[in-house]
Amino acid sequence: MKRVLKRVSTRAFAIPALPFAWLLTGCSHAPTFNILGSFFPSWLVCLVAGIVLAALANWLLARFKLDNLIAWPVLTYPCLAAFFSFLLWLVFFR
Repeated sequence: MKRVLKRVSTRAFAIPALPFAWLLTGCSHAPTFNILGSFFPSWLVCLVAGIVLAALANWLLARFKLDNLIAWPVLTYPCLAAFFSFLLWLVFFR
């Protein structure tokens, strides 16, 4: 009697989980870049590019003397780097 109940309960949980197994199949390939023979994850490349773009934005704001208008630069520039990183990821790797 216990085996029958155990088998039925296993099927009862397995059948609703089948549609979600498609989500666990993963990507067709890993999003990586080959840089000098080493494979780097693409999020790392987007992060570095986002930091460079945030530094460029800082330089442009300082050049036009607008950097003194930013109230909290310690919070603003990391958020700007994250914004550029996420934007690059969405544009190139959706």
